[in-house]
Amino acid sequence: MHKSITHINILPAFLLALGLASIGFLLHSAIVQFKAMDRTVTVKGLAEQQVPADTAIWPIAFTEAGDKLDDVMAAVEKKQAAVVAFLKLHGFSDEEISLGQVAVVDKKAQQYGPEQVGLRYLVTANMSVYSQDPEKVRHASSQISELAKQGIAVSGDSYSNRIEYLFTSLNDLKPQMIEQATHNAREVATKFAHDSQSTLGKIKSARQGQFSISSRDSNSPHLKKVRVVSTIEYYLVD
Repeated sequence: MHKSITHINILPAFLLALGLASIGFLLHSAIVQFKAMDRTVTVKGLAEQQVPADTAIWPIAFTEAGDKLDDVMAAVEKKQAAVVAFLKLHGFSDEEISLGQVAVVDKKAQQYGPEQVGLRYLVTANMSVYSQDPEKVRHASSQISELAKQGIAVSGDSYSNRIEYLFTSLNDLKPQMIEQATHNAREVATKFAHDSQSTLGKIKSARQGQFSISSRDSNSPHLKKVRVVSTIEYYLVD
């Protein structure tokens, strides 16, 4: 009877140990498979494209000085008319031309100005051209010496008076450039997988970088470089 009781007690313990061992094996297999699935490679894909600007903003400013404000303002109005005539001669419409602020400085009214101020009034007239034909702006600005011959010195060297060239059609390029960046990233990932004796799997995650638009170089602001970098993480399969 004692031997039978001992046999009966050992059997459940053996079955329990066998069950725990099986569970341990299954857990080990699951962990190994999970780690295998977690083998990934992260790559970046670059897409760049050069495009011409499609919009130009051209600030135009000139100054007039004198001791009689009425005379100075009359001269400013005359020069404004001459600038508008110049712009229309080069194909700009009324809708593209805007007359801006006229700033008047009275040197004698300045609290800490010198006693000898020369010409009392200094008037700066501001105008601007907004055009979706940058080449027309480039051509007209290259002929600005025509205004100088009329005694109109247009300010063009300062930062605030530089022509600004813009590219506003980014949405038309986005699908194509994202596709290109993704393709380039996959090529890099495929090469990495081949070198590591693996096979490239599905995409685990993807992050599209921000698009950037910059001038191609400092001498060609009318030519733009559009750039985007996509970051993609792929699974690696043995």
